[in-house]
Amino acid sequence: MPGVSADQIAAAKRVPAIEFLRRYRSDDLVPAHARGEFQLKSHDSFKINGESSVWHWKSQDIGGRSALDYLIHVEGVPFVEAVRQLCDERPGPAPVPHLVVQQRRPAFTLPPAATTTARVERYLLGRGISPQVIRTCIRQGLLYESQPWHNCVFVGRDETGRARYAALRSTAGAPFKYEQAGSEKRFGFCIPPMAADDNKSGDRCAKNIFILDPCPRVAVFESAVDAMAEMTLCRDDTPKYRLSLGGIYAPAHVKGTPESVREAKALPSLSAFLQRHPQIQEIEVCLDNDHAGRYAADQIQRYYADKYRVIVNLPTIEGKDYADMAQAAMLKRFARLQESER
Repeated sequence: MPGVSADQIAAAKRVPAIEFLRRYRSDDLVPAHARGEFQLKSHDSFKINGESSVWHWKSQDIGGRSALDYLIHVEGVPFVEAVRQLCDERPGPAPVPHLVVQQRRPAFTLPPAATTTARVERYLLGRGISPQVIRTCIRQGLLYESQPWHNCVFVGRDETGRARYAALRSTAGAPFKYEQAGSEKRFGFCIPPMAADDNKSGDRCAKNIFILDPCPRVAVFESAVDAMAEMTLCRDDTPKYRLSLGGIYAPAHVKGTPESVREAKALPSLSAFLQRHPQIQEIEVCLDNDHAGRYAADQIQRYYADKYRVIVNLPTIEGKDYADMAQAAMLKRFARLQESER
């Protein structure tokens, strides 16, 4: 097949995947559980943001933003053919209007709550989360136990306190993670800035806490458990918002690509948080120390550094996240305790 020109390649790369899917794959594109996200009927682990066009095919651990990425990595179309398809002006099905798609979306409601949080507390304690942090999140209405499956429910709220997002995680050890239907990721799980009450004496974990607002720093994490784990490990009571991004990804095609040619992109959930909190001056990046976490940290650093001070604070051990670090610290404490009792 004849090749394609540099201009054609550049034009193909500019076509957003969501635009292509709405025009040429509208029968396969359906609303996902989270507000503003879509998935494919043919690949239920494929998710795409309706505004940013960022997509992630979880089962294959690949992602991207452009229609060219999608055709090559999801549909397996050869590069030259994919470029030609995107540069071809053949008419296709009309895009599904965004308003119509949003109207089909179910209204967001929180899962029913269990009468206790015993299983949630037991699960999180086993992950190395401190009792103080667990109680703080429960008191703030950010964490509870669902009924009848007894999952952890991590709640995201807007400025009025209204619940707008919920992420569920199994307490039974099963790899169950789920976002409640109708969730809006721009209102992700976020622990507000807190500090120990120095008027109280005794052990640090026994101190009362209070909310500090406004606060100039936000720390970002991949999950709610990571945010709670870092709060457990951070024993200097550093006041900051702790925001869960609800997951990240690193497109497979950028592996090994020099940083100088990577296009830095905004993270919609972080950008929405920053718009609601104009006092923020510092972004602390506390993502996992793996390929995806390091890629996202690089994106945050390069995209937001012009306006904010960005501090990269990944876990010290490669391949680990803050939940792993908190659990390891807990096991070390138990080991020392057992040794002292001998």
